[in-house]
Amino acid sequence: MSERHTQGMATRRRVLGDAHVDRAEAGKSDFDAPFQQMITEGAWGTVWADDTISHRERSMLTLSLLAATGNFEEIPMHIRATANTGASPQDVLQAFMHVAVYAGVPKANHAIKLAKQTYAEMGVDL
Repeated sequence: MSERHTQGMATRRRVLGDAHVDRAEAGKSDFDAPFQQMITEGAWGTVWADDTISHRERSMLTLSLLAATGNFEEIPMHIRATANTGASPQDVLQAFMHVAVYAGVPKANHAIKLAKQTYAEMGVDL
């Protein structure tokens, strides 16, 4: 594997946790292996590995973008990742409040609903 892939896997594990990455790797097939390689090297080995901004800030940006673009399926995964990135529930709420103003109240409302459900599953008192 390339150095970018090695860095990406390390960053991915640090942010998402070993259990998540192990499940993703176990489910990988010949069909989606190129996609997994691309996100590991591109998203995790390049963007998330860059130390210009913190993982906390990247969590907030990622959650905002997922909500603003209506990509709600990945919000719970990234809420769970906040346990590793240091983004607090208050940080996440502020990110979604920005979504409400700049991308729409319904998107922010749904993202907040997903965050509340996920935090409850994590045992986080809000």
